[in-house]
Amino acid sequence: MGRRVVLAMSGGVDSSVAAHLLKQQGYEVIGLFMRTGAHAETAERRAKTCCSVTDALDAQAVADRLDIPFFALDFERDFSRIMDNFADEYLAGRTPNPCVLCNVWLKFGKLWAYGKQVGADFVATGHHARIVTDPDGSPQIARALDAGKDQSYVLFGLRRELLPNVLLPVGEYSKEAIRDLARELALPVHNKQDSQEICFIPDDDYLRFVRDRRPGSSEPGRIVDEDGNEVARHEGIEGFTIGQRRGLGIAFGEPRYVVQIEPQSKTVTVGRREALEKGGLEANRFNWQVPRPKGPLACSAQIRARHRAVPAVVEPLDGDRVRVRFDSPQPAVTPGQIVTVYDGDLVLGGGWIDCAIDPADVA
Repeated sequence: MGRRVVLAMSGGVDSSVAAHLLKQQGYEVIGLFMRTGAHAETAERRAKTCCSVTDALDAQAVADRLDIPFFALDFERDFSRIMDNFADEYLAGRTPNPCVLCNVWLKFGKLWAYGKQVGADFVATGHHARIVTDPDGSPQIARALDAGKDQSYVLFGLRRELLPNVLLPVGEYSKEAIRDLARELALPVHNKQDSQEICFIPDDDYLRFVRDRRPGSSEPGRIVDEDGNEVARHEGIEGFTIGQRRGLGIAFGEPRYVVQIEPQSKTVTVGRREALEKGGLEANRFNWQVPRPKGPLACSAQIRARHRAVPAVVEPLDGDRVRVRFDSPQPAVTPGQIVTVYDGDLVLGGGWIDCAIDPADVA
């Protein structure tokens, strides 16, 4: 079997150590950096992103240190689609997850297509997740050894037929062990902090980005309480997300949260925390990582990157839709975000949350 692998190198410690691990395992490693056109102006902000000019230089320095070929690919036009989607989702009252699209469209899409052009047999990244073999010999995505750093949640969208060609070398290590390895190898990024922000919004001002990207698209509307009484006005639903508490500009004497966003009427509903509790959800564009079940399937469901997966049942609906019913209600089920369902550590599949289901409506 071939041993050439293209590795997405972001200039961070995980992908840098991944290059070493792959080379140690006998692979011919080609490092690839995705030039996206996203920029960060200050040193502090650059340290929190993953695709700035400084990151490219860091990745190049690591490649030189490890003596592997390195190329920067121009993905700016393709990445523009991700930024457009981000803005459009907020304007539609949803809260997007651009990193998932980056994984599916670019890292395991365009980057792998380039890899095949140069005769690569595998594509690899520094994600904290694993590829394991199930009893029938098929590869499956699984949680990382380091549960606190696990990123399997965002990999549900990978095509099943691609998995035999995917390598995730850091998933078998704790984050501490990865940093120790980087230090032992004297990699220049050994103490570089993890990226914490969306790379094309280094100042963390999502609202300004959306309005700059789509000027003139904001539409004012009402903010109402759970009884439908108007309590304030807003300048655009893109300024809100489900579960939001701060920045509402309303004084109630006790906490209020965004519990619903109605894109047609441009209405934002605020309520008490208990109104955030939902019994389930429906998701679309669901990608099964196992054969599509014929009926309801017990699982655990994760609805945010920092959400602990909870017992649930996933049921296939028509087309690429599913319904997920939680064993106990969960807070802030957010349209536009993703749900990934698991069997233990194994990813069963995932999709994009379309709507939440009230506890009383869960059969």
